[in-house]
Amino acid sequence: MAGLMAITATGVLGSVIDKLAAMLTDKYNLATDVKQGIRFLRDELSTMDAVLRVLADKDDDHIHPLAKDWRSKVRELSYDIEDCVDRFVLNHSHGDGGSTANFVHKFFDFFQKVKTLFKDGGIAEEIRELKSLVSEQSERGKRYYDINQCLLASPQPVLLDPRAPALFQEASNLVGIDAPREEIIRLLKCEEKQHKVVSIYGIGGQGNTTLAMEVYHKITGAFDCRAFVSVSQTPDMKKLLRDILSQISKSHFDRSQMLETVEQLIRTVKECLKDKRYFILIDDIWSESAWDLVRSALPVNDNGSRIITTTRKKVVANKCCTGIAAQMYEAKPLSDEDSQRLFFTRLFFSGDDCHPDLRKVSDGILKKCCGLPLAIISIAGLLANRSKTVEVWSNVLRSIAAAVDKDSPIDKMKRILLLSYFDLPHHLKSCLLYLSVFPEDYSIHCRQLILLWVAEGLIPGQDREMLVHMHASEFLNNQVLRVLNIESPVDGCNLGHVKSFGQLKYLRAEFVGVSKLPEGIKKLQHLETLDLRGAGLGNLPASIMLLQKLVRLFVGDSVHLPDEIRNLQALEELSSINLGIQSVEFIQGLGDLTYLKVLEIDWPCSTELRDMKDHKEASISTLSRLFRRLRELRVWGSDPDATCSFMASCVPTPPPLQMLHLGTHNLNRVGPQISSLVNLSRLYIDVYGEAGKEGINILASLPMLLSLTVNLFDDEDGDSSILYARHAISRQGFQCLVKFTLCCWREAALEFEPGAMPKLQRLKLAQRARCQFKYGEGGLVLGLQNLAGLKHVVVGVHCDFADAGEVKALEDDISGAAAVHPNSPILLQVERLD
Repeated sequence: MAGLMAITATGVLGSVIDKLAAMLTDKYNLATDVKQGIRFLRDELSTMDAVLRVLADKDDDHIHPLAKDWRSKVRELSYDIEDCVDRFVLNHSHGDGGSTANFVHKFFDFFQKVKTLFKDGGIAEEIRELKSLVSEQSERGKRYYDINQCLLASPQPVLLDPRAPALFQEASNLVGIDAPREEIIRLLKCEEKQHKVVSIYGIGGQGNTTLAMEVYHKITGAFDCRAFVSVSQTPDMKKLLRDILSQISKSHFDRSQMLETVEQLIRTVKECLKDKRYFILIDDIWSESAWDLVRSALPVNDNGSRIITTTRKKVVANKCCTGIAAQMYEAKPLSDEDSQRLFFTRLFFSGDDCHPDLRKVSDGILKKCCGLPLAIISIAGLLANRSKTVEVWSNVLRSIAAAVDKDSPIDKMKRILLLSYFDLPHHLKSCLLYLSVFPEDYSIHCRQLILLWVAEGLIPGQDREMLVHMHASEFLNNQVLRVLNIESPVDGCNLGHVKSFGQLKYLRAEFVGVSKLPEGIKKLQHLETLDLRGAGLGNLPASIMLLQKLVRLFVGDSVHLPDEIRNLQALEELSSINLGIQSVEFIQGLGDLTYLKVLEIDWPCSTELRDMKDHKEASISTLSRLFRRLRELRVWGSDPDATCSFMASCVPTPPPLQMLHLGTHNLNRVGPQISSLVNLSRLYIDVYGEAGKEGINILASLPMLLSLTVNLFDDEDGDSSILYARHAISRQGFQCLVKFTLCCWREAALEFEPGAMPKLQRLKLAQRARCQFKYGEGGLVLGLQNLAGLKHVVVGVHCDFADAGEVKALEDDISGAAAVHPNSPILLQVERLD
C-alpha cells in the first residue's frame, strides 16, 4: 500500500527527535561530548524525517527499490535510538525518585554527581555507535537516492476552501435517496398484520446503511418498540442482544446484566417482543450464521412487526429472506445526474457555480467513481482543499485513472479513499493509522482517543482542553506502543507486572477483578493518565501520590484515596471523588491542586455528614478555592446550604467555569449564584422539589450559555398530586442558547412565549402524559411555533399511570405543533418511555 511504510517511519522519527531535544536541556547535565553526539543525531534525523515526508506523498510504484530499502533501515534505526533514549530517561527518573525527604536529598545530591559520570560513560558509548549507524544511512541515502530532486518534487501548499470543514455535516443533503426509500417503505407496508423482512444488499460505500436508516426514521413511530444494531464481521452476540434489549425495554435490559449465556439473552429478547409490534434494523451482517442467531431472538408474530437487514453479500441477503415473508432489495449506484448533484453540492452551492471547463473534468472524475456515494464524497473532500483550476482537477483525475482503471468497483473505492488519505497532513496520517488497533464497529470514546494520541507523542503536548476541541472532529480511538488497556480477563487480573513499564503514560484497568494496586506503581514516573473507574477498587495505595507527572486520575465513587493528594501537583482532571468517605486532610489538600481544571465529586448530604462540622467546613473551603480556577465542575448530591456557600464565595469575581452540573432542592436559592457565572456555556441542573416562582427563567441571564439541561424531580416528601405552575419561557434571556433539554420526572408544563430562545435549534423534552389534560387547552407544551430557529425536536412520553387518551393527546399536540411550525418540516422524534 503506497507510502504507508513511510508514514509509519515519520511518525516514529518525530517522537525520537523530540526526545533527543529534551535530552539537551539542563535537566540531564550531560558531558559536552555526549551533548554534541545528541545534537548530531537530532539534526541528521530531522533531515531524514523531511525526506521521508516527501516519500510519503509518493506512490510506492514511483519510488526506486533502493529508496524503499533505505526507508525501512531508517525506520529500524529510529527504534534503536528511541530505545537508547528511553533507557537513559528511565534510569535518570529512578535516580530522582529517591529524593523525597530532605535528609536523604543531601546524600543523594552528592552521589548523583558521581553517578552522572558513570551514566554519561555508558550513554556516550551508545551515542558513538548510533552516530556511526546514522552517518552510514545518511551516506547511503545520498548515494542511492537523489534527495535534492525529491525535495524539489514536494507538493505546493493548497488553498483551503472554507466550506471544507462542513463537508460531512449536512445530513439533509442526501442525494438520490427518495425513490429507493419510498420503494422499501412500500415493500414493508404490504400485508399490514403480517411479519415482514426486507434485506438490503450492495457493496460497501453504496449507501446501504444510510438508506436503511432513512427508512427507519421515517416509519419508526408506527411501532410499539424499535431498535437499531450493527453486527459487523466479528460480532459479539451477547453485546448485540443486550443492545437490542436496551432499546426495547429498560427493565429487561437491567435484568439482562445477570444473564451469562447467549441462549438466555435470546429467550429474554424473544419474551419481551412476543406480543409487540416491533421494528428492528440489523445493519452490516457478514455471515449466514450471524443472521441465524439474531433471527432466533426475533419472534414471528401477527402484529405487523418489521425487520430490515443490510449486508454486502447477496448470499446473506438471500438467507435473511428464507422461510418467512421477505424480499431482497439491491442498492443501486447513483445515476449520472444524482452523482453530479452530490459532487457539486459538496463543492459549490449549486452546479451552476461550476466553471464549464471544470465541469468537463468532473465528468471524467465521476465516471471513475462508478456512482459510489462514498467515493464521490471522498473525492469532493479532497478537491475542497485545493484551488478550483483545470490543472489541479486534471491531476486528480490522472491519479484516479492510474489507480482504478482495471480494478473492480470495490477496489476502485479503496484506491479513491487512499487518495484522500494521502492528502492529509502528516501528523493526521499517523493518528489515522493508530486507529487500526481497534476492531471493526468498535465504539470509541473521543476524549480517550485524544489522550492516547498525546501519550504516544502523535500530537504535540499543548493545552489538553484545546486538543480535545481541535481534534475531536478529525478522528476517534485508542492504543499503541506504551499504552496499556486491560479489559475483562476471565479470572481477574494481577497488576503487579505494570511496574516494569517504566515509560508508561496511559494506564486503564477496565472491569477487572483487582482488589488493590501494587505499591510498585510508584515506579511509573512518566504516567500521565490513570483510569481505574472500572477496576472495582476500594482503596488506593499511598505510593500513588508519588506519581509526579500524573495529569488525569479517574476512580469510582466508592474509592478511598490517601490523604496526600496535594502531592499530585501536575493534576488537571480528577473524578469521581466521594467527599463523604475522604478524610478532612484529603479534602483540605484537594484545594492545593493549583492546576486542577476538571473536577467531579459526590457530596452526600446525609444527616450524619451535615452534623460533621469539620468535614463540611473543609469541603466548603476547598470548593471555594477551587471554584475560582476550575473549567468544569460536576457535583452530585450536594447539601443545598453548602452549595450556596461555596458558590457565593466567588462573587463579585466570576470564575472561568465553562461547564457546571449541579443538584439543588431550591432553584431560587442557587439561581442568583449560577447567574453570576458569566463564562458558563453548558449547564446541567437537577431540581428536587419546586423550581420557584421564576422557574427556569432565573437562569436566563447567562450571556454565554449554549446548552441547558434541566431535570425536574419530586423531593422525598413531594406530593405527586400537586399541580405545579406552567414554566413560561419569556423572550428576555437565553439569547445564545442552541440546545435545551427538559426532563420532567414530575408533573410540569412548558410554554414558549413569542421571541423566546431565538437561536434554539435542538429541543429535547420528557413529559408525563398522565397530566396532559390538567393544564387546559394545549396540554403540556405550548408555543412551539415561537421558537424561530428550531430544527430538531425529540420528545419522550412517560406512559406510566396514563391512559391511552392522554398519551395520544400529548403525541398529537407535539406532532401538530411541529407540522405547522414556520421551519416545517423539522426533524421530529416522539417515543414512548416505560
